[in-house]
Amino acid sequence: MARIGIFADESGNFDFSRGPGASRYFILTTVACADYGVGDALIRLRREIAWQGHGVNSEFHATEDSLEVRGRVFRLLCEHEFRIDVTILEKAKAAPCTRASEDAFYQHAWQHHLAHVAPQIVSPTDELFVVGASLGTKKKRALMHRAVRDVVDAVAPCAEYRTVSWSADSEPCLQVADYCCWALRRKWELCNLAEYNLIARKIVTEVDLWAGETELYY
Repeated sequence: MARIGIFADESGNFDFSRGPGASRYFILTTVACADYGVGDALIRLRREIAWQGHGVNSEFHATEDSLEVRGRVFRLLCEHEFRIDVTILEKAKAAPCTRASEDAFYQHAWQHHLAHVAPQIVSPTDELFVVGASLGTKKKRALMHRAVRDVVDAVAPCAEYRTVSWSADSEPCLQVADYCCWALRRKWELCNLAEYNLIARKIVTEVDLWAGETELYY
């Protein structure tokens, strides 16, 4: 029996329009590992960077970190073994029933993501620990947590599971997911492959969920 940890981050918003600030994609990225070595190494790196006098927040956050810090984090990620799985949803292709509410859309993303990822990483005798980054208001966090729980309950082929929603500064493996998701966002939203290429060999699945669809709803 093994206990597999899945750490998740998302890119994109729930603005289903072509207005300013609306993302084209909603991207769900998970990092799976059988141990937490990469997270432990990230904590050591933060201490080292702080000792060297470089500015760093309470956690690594790819959109806010300096170019030098990002470079060191990506070099560290390349040295450790973990698995990346990604599901991409082009929001304009989401049927109205799929985006009837934010939590419905979020659950739809998780349903499809875990449906193809969970059977690949856990067996019926394994334990599954799903950690999502807490976001939004308390009510919204509760809705998102319930969505993940329901999906795991439906599709995860494991002996036992737990789902939690934590802040990124409390769990370094969430910061790993943040960096990976940031690289994926830059590929899909900006066509920038620089950071994506650094982690590409760790990506096991990268699914454009509605790639075959042509109808746009807005």
